[in-house]
Amino acid sequence: MNRLPLPALKYCGSGMLVRIQHPDPAWYPRLFGILTLLIVLWPMLVYSEFKPWILFEAQSLAASWHFLASFAPPAHSGEFLHLLLVATWQTVAVATAGLTLALLGAIPLTLLAAESLSVSQIETGRMRLAGRLVRQAARWLLILLRSVPELVWALLFVRIVGLGPTAGVLAIALTYSGMLGKVYAEILDSSESQSTQVLLKNGASRLAALFYGSLPEAAPELISYTTYRWECAIRGSVVMGFVGAGGLGQRMDESLKMLAGSEVASMLIIFVLLVGAADRVSTLLRSRLD
Repeated sequence: MNRLPLPALKYCGSGMLVRIQHPDPAWYPRLFGILTLLIVLWPMLVYSEFKPWILFEAQSLAASWHFLASFAPPAHSGEFLHLLLVATWQTVAVATAGLTLALLGAIPLTLLAAESLSVSQIETGRMRLAGRLVRQAARWLLILLRSVPELVWALLFVRIVGLGPTAGVLAIALTYSGMLGKVYAEILDSSESQSTQVLLKNGASRLAALFYGSLPEAAPELISYTTYRWECAIRGSVVMGFVGAGGLGQRMDESLKMLAGSEVASMLIIFVLLVGAADRVSTLLRSRLD
């Protein structure tokens, strides 16, 4: 049993003992940790030219107030709402199509990268050399795909296929296949694998072991992460619109260039509604699995 430190006693000249509060034993480690964090972060703040006080200068405050004041009321004319509806649908379509293509690439790579689906390791306790090489190649391919941001892929595909949503779909498909494959493999490796091992030992294929062994255990986490990535894909498709990939981003770029704050406000409201809808879809899917 750990004993609490006894309070220190000090003798005073009047013949009385005065109790002195014992100092916090974790004070010095905390202080050292805070100082170390500041020492590490300070050069990063300097080189990133982080100057938040610029926002509070008179010129910046005046420009911000003038622009924000134009947000009210949000644009709501019939012609603009029609254009906004078309752009919103295009944004959702780009995100959904890109994520679907990403799944087509991520699932085969997951089968190769997940250690829990290795037949040789389950049978002999050690993975064969050929299996290790294939698994390492799959992991490096996943690293390559996710290391390039979707915005960079969009810029490349805009040069190849031209302006339009096709560039956004391909950009999301490449980047998100790397992200999904990596996280799917980690989720499967960290989940309960007893049923998967039984299936593989009895001659089942990796795909059968995945669908009937691993997925029932890891389905809530996989669905939660997939819907989160769909939400990220919606935001990413908006950002890629600024480089010519269509959708809400392209409309917002035009409105920002014209300083049309009311139109920007309407688009921001749509962004919030889209993210809220994606979150609601995730909650419904998880509740059906529980």
